[in-house]
Amino acid sequence: MRPLLTVLRKELRENLRDRRTFVSALLIGTVLMPLLVGLLVNLTVRRGQSQDNKPVSLAVVHGERAPGLLAQLRQYRIDVITVDLDDAAARDAVRQQQRRIVLAIADNYASQLAQGQPAPVLLYSDSSDVAGASDVGRVRAVLGRVSSETARLRLMARGVDPTVLSAIAVQDVDVATPTSRSVLILGTLTYIILLTMLMGGLHVTLDATAGERERGSLESLLTVPVPREQLIYGKILAACVFMVLSLTLNVCAMALALRYVGLENLGMNVNLNLPTILKLIASCAPLAPLGASLMTIVAAFTRSYREAQTYVGLVLLIPTLPLIFANTLGLRPTVWLMMVPSLSQHFLVTGLLRAEPVAPLYAALSVGVSLLLGVAAAYGAGRLYHREALLG
Repeated sequence: MRPLLTVLRKELRENLRDRRTFVSALLIGTVLMPLLVGLLVNLTVRRGQSQDNKPVSLAVVHGERAPGLLAQLRQYRIDVITVDLDDAAARDAVRQQQRRIVLAIADNYASQLAQGQPAPVLLYSDSSDVAGASDVGRVRAVLGRVSSETARLRLMARGVDPTVLSAIAVQDVDVATPTSRSVLILGTLTYIILLTMLMGGLHVTLDATAGERERGSLESLLTVPVPREQLIYGKILAACVFMVLSLTLNVCAMALALRYVGLENLGMNVNLNLPTILKLIASCAPLAPLGASLMTIVAAFTRSYREAQTYVGLVLLIPTLPLIFANTLGLRPTVWLMMVPSLSQHFLVTGLLRAEPVAPLYAALSVGVSLLLGVAAAYGAGRLYHREALLG
């Protein structure tokens, strides 16, 4: 162990001396990323509050044909603006975002309503306008509510109890807690944590082979009377130290930033107290040896530091692929899925954020498989150091 620890101390000392690299790899990424996440969450919270409080602007064509409908719309905080547009002009106004929503009252609206028939209206909107989706949803909801109220009044006028149309009375029971609802906004937190952790040791893994070769010090390093695999193991271990340090700083900064974003205004609560922070670190840290070893292996096949940056950057995308499938397919933790690195960490982090109990078997599988694959990858990296082509 003495050669390995010597290499470890040497790598830690050299990287700590390079203050610019140390600051950019550990402090900038781990501090700016949580601040950015906190800012985005805060903007989301404020936007949600403003959307609920501000009235919706609705352009209405031929509003004189439905004065009662317009009066009901105004009761639900919908500002009615009378415009004179034909069908083509209404389409162009919405398409060019001159008007977000246009409601056109048909010429037979009053007659159909008087005869107890469906009264036609045209609602122009742009489904590709993400910013206006909430306004369109509010207008649709109000129109649906007015339609339901009118239908009940028609039944009562005919002596029919409106409840006969409700064969099943569904009562929603939301069992979500304020903590579990926070995952709706913090669903990408696992990706940010894992990516920041891996980037914390990126400069060490790049320097292990590509940097040493580019500086011309790799050949003299390999002539040291120490088993070659001990050299690479020490460098991998140094990368793991920086990764765990980056992980710790990132989670702590994230917990601090999310404490002041105002999620409680949306009925949410972030479960990032000290025990949860320690569990998050313990859940994600076992992935560090695997990430450091894979990046070291990729860097060993490159000829320059710039080439190593390109290919190792692609390696950083690998942990995100299981997370994409998990969100797309709605995967739930199982014994087999907990054996997939990064995906198992995602399940553990999500469970911790939701304040759910973590199954000991799942935690053991996640930690054990990640560490086992990390040891196997480190062994493969050590074997690469015996190749003569490494100096080429």
